[in-house]
Amino acid sequence: MPISMYHASVPVYLQLLGGLKGVIEKGEAAATAKKWEENTLLNWRLYPDMFTFERQVRQACVHALGTGRAAGVDLPSLPDIDNNLAGMKSRIDKTIDFLNGKEDSQVTITAGGQQRNFRAQVYVYHFAMPNFYFHITTAYNILRSLGVDIGKRDFMGQMPS
Repeated sequence: MPISMYHASVPVYLQLLGGLKGVIEKGEAAATAKKWEENTLLNWRLYPDMFTFERQVRQACVHALGTGRAAGVDLPSLPDIDNNLAGMKSRIDKTIDFLNGKEDSQVTITAGGQQRNFRAQVYVYHFAMPNFYFHITTAYNILRSLGVDIGKRDFMGQMPS
């Protein structure tokens, strides 16, 4: 039985983006309780050569929007950077709002300063989805490393029934 790119990716993106938003809200509550500066949370990273928490969230949204890119539709206009947690949550909301349902069309992206061409299906399954999981996991792990009380259920978000 064939499965569409939409059905193979968007429901999972929606579930995990919802989880990510909840994780951010718990991080926000922990930052308030511990009197952390918001920028400390936004700029935290697990290792010096890794992206910051803010960038991990931004990249997760970029890769989730990849389904729209593969379908050849215009993507929503989002800021280049989020300067606060409210902006990060807004980015997730806009990404979720956008995600709704051409497997052989061509997709061209710039990654690492170089243009890469993909067949849309290859792009979604082998580039956008793995990168999405990587950045969602890393954002979660950054908050976890700071002692934010989150667990697997927070990461997973609300599963569809």
